[in-house]
Amino acid sequence: MNFDYSNPYTSTRIPLFARNVVSTSHPLGAQAGLRMLLNGGNAVDAAIAAAAAMTIVEPVSNGLGSDAFCILWDGKELHGLNASGRAPQAWTPDYFKRKYGDGAATPPKRGLDSVTVPGAVAGWVAMSERFGRLPFADLMEPAIEIAERGYLLPPVVQQKWAAATNELKSMPGFAQSFLPWGRAPNVGELFQFKAAARALRAIALSKGAAYYGGEIAQAIEKFSAQNGGSLTAKDFASYQPEWVKPIGKDYRGYTLHEIPPNGQGISALIALGILDKFDVAGLAVDGVDSQHLQIEAMKLAFADVYKYVAEPSSMEVSVDQMLDDSYLASRAKLIDMKKAQDFGAGNPVKGGTIYLTAADEDGMMVSFIQSNYMGFGSGCVEPEFGISLQNRGHAFSVQAGANQVAPGKRPFHTIIPAFLTKDGQPVMSYGVMGANMQPQGHMQTLVRMLDYKQSPQAACDAPRWRYNAGFEINVEAAMNQQTVQALSDRGHRMEVINDSYQDFGAGQFICRAGDPKVEGYVAASDSRRDGQAVGF
Repeated sequence: MNFDYSNPYTSTRIPLFARNVVSTSHPLGAQAGLRMLLNGGNAVDAAIAAAAAMTIVEPVSNGLGSDAFCILWDGKELHGLNASGRAPQAWTPDYFKRKYGDGAATPPKRGLDSVTVPGAVAGWVAMSERFGRLPFADLMEPAIEIAERGYLLPPVVQQKWAAATNELKSMPGFAQSFLPWGRAPNVGELFQFKAAARALRAIALSKGAAYYGGEIAQAIEKFSAQNGGSLTAKDFASYQPEWVKPIGKDYRGYTLHEIPPNGQGISALIALGILDKFDVAGLAVDGVDSQHLQIEAMKLAFADVYKYVAEPSSMEVSVDQMLDDSYLASRAKLIDMKKAQDFGAGNPVKGGTIYLTAADEDGMMVSFIQSNYMGFGSGCVEPEFGISLQNRGHAFSVQAGANQVAPGKRPFHTIIPAFLTKDGQPVMSYGVMGANMQPQGHMQTLVRMLDYKQSPQAACDAPRWRYNAGFEINVEAAMNQQTVQALSDRGHRMEVINDSYQDFGAGQFICRAGDPKVEGYVAASDSRRDGQAVGF
């Protein structure tokens, strides 16, 4: 890819050029991965070490009770991993109706009844066993050291930590784990997480068996029972992540790949398939026409995704039907360039998260994401091992439909890694964090890079918008004010937001600059978080 490396946006970051790269939203996470590369490991080893460290240094977004997804290029072909959790065997619609009333629409937002079996640790093990080079225990060493010795809290993480305190302080185990001295740590204050260090040691020594079939699973069962939940050690013992084939859509001569449902990555593919029917490059990059067109394409994508996407066995339409070119062309015709619309789903049938990426000079590239959902997730933390549990079960529906809760079923998922290829060869590993911002970020940054030739760092730094529902759009304060006003004139209900972390996600990008052994890679890290790209 040929980029214009001038950057028209205010930024504190510059691109990184190196042959071995790790990019994460916290420097200690990136450096944990870099240690593995320096020790002879590959990009998978680096990604796992970084992911483990991130559970400690950015607990506002993920933890040892997270879910995860991965897309990786092994040097020859692309692989996908779905390490999202499944519902406990006790979970049925009647289970939630008995506990929360017949009118309950979803499982609760917080508490043990929002927790599905966490999949991230199983995902680390699966990646290591299939593609890793170093012993699995070595990959846990940086995270164990950080958890044991502690680290000084950076500004963005501290801000989100403090903001979550009032809502979560009474949740089981939260204050014991995350409110030392009865409050959130301050910026520059030392935070130690010795319970998590204990869990990481057990995970390292057992290659994850302690988590899914041993002492950690037993501790979580006991903790769940004491606090009104239904998770059991049997639920953990039956869990396995799933290797999957990524889905893709061509755009401007490249192919964007996403993990197939139960995730929302198909949203970005649908939106790009719609944009492919327009001359986006002929519109001013930050002007109203380009932004309006992208917003409307994203709204059309979400209309279908929110109706149809669920666990694949429960979907009434197929991925191929949702991505069919003729169908997307019909959807594109619904866009009015002068007026915002509130689209409904079409008929495709014919008749809170951390993202990281790593790459090595042998050509292996890893796009990895893990999350607790909604910040600290369920708010529940098993105290003996420091397992901060996600709340992905909240994404289920109690009512009839494709996403209705059922034993062993996976819920609709928001976290999505992305990968770009050209003619079957790797180009870029990237992702943008932040709930439903993720496919929007995938689309917005890719349009900037492919249609407007902006570099990964410039595309990362550019002001973003976020579609919520109906006509409601959030925009960053840095967005061109004339564009914001013009979008408002077209019927978009615009709200300017100063909190970029909360509403607009954060991206990490690694793009091949040529032969990895010669030219290496160009990497970018989002200034909306505390992170960085590092390499050698």
